[in-house]
Amino acid sequence: MLEIDVLTLFPAMFDGPLAASIPGRILERGLARVTVRDLRTWGIGRHRTVDDYPFGGGAGMILRPEPAVAAIRELRRPDSLVILMDAAGASFRQGRAADLATRSHLVVLCPRYEGVDERIRDLVDLELSIGDYVLTGGELAALVVIDATLRLLPGAIDAASTEEESFAAGLLEYPQYTRPASFEGATVPAVLVSGDHGAVRDWRLRESLRRTRDRRPDLLAARTLSPAERRALDSLDRATDASSGGHPADDPSVAEGGRSAGSH
Repeated sequence: MLEIDVLTLFPAMFDGPLAASIPGRILERGLARVTVRDLRTWGIGRHRTVDDYPFGGGAGMILRPEPAVAAIRELRRPDSLVILMDAAGASFRQGRAADLATRSHLVVLCPRYEGVDERIRDLVDLELSIGDYVLTGGELAALVVIDATLRLLPGAIDAASTEEESFAAGLLEYPQYTRPASFEGATVPAVLVSGDHGAVRDWRLRESLRRTRDRRPDLLAARTLSPAERRALDSLDRATDASSGGHPADDPSVAEGGRSAGSH
């Protein structure tokens, strides 16, 4: 079972997100345990102080080393991975979530204000960022990491759901459709209702590559394509050249009677 200890000045921020939907069910089933701890428990003096002004001047307050270090030392185990949520940390990606899901104990420190005293980092194993922007604190970022990790635990959700979604295989996920088959003139691609599983598989690969090429070309640039992916991408490139950037008019994946819902 994965155990996660969260260190924060605002424990109430975790109550709702961790109790609802898939994370709530995962925790109820005992696949993981998340314990949210008030960092002020390790605060200094009668007022449980945790921050102070920065040396050298400047705006804002800095998390003092004593409370954070005391908390980490108390919670750390031989199998622990201590994570600091920090805008300057390594980018959090799906592969990292998969790695965290294999761990047995995580300690997640959520900074506030202007950041943490540099000496706290000496006790941290991993610094993570969820994007190139600044939040008011590390709590929301920690929730993103926890949610992405919990859903990858064995037995958390249907394995097929995680195997084919965006980033699981290094590509963006293909378009998805449900009822009705026709909506305001946009129809589901005919191949998806053809019953031909091989054709559906080929269509999904092609559309996954198309979406990745159009929206995240950096993922393709860093990827070693399989022969099937290379053939599908070459086919897409030829179709794009022939139709001046659009889908070819004779695309067999478009159902008769209206435009494809994925063609605009």
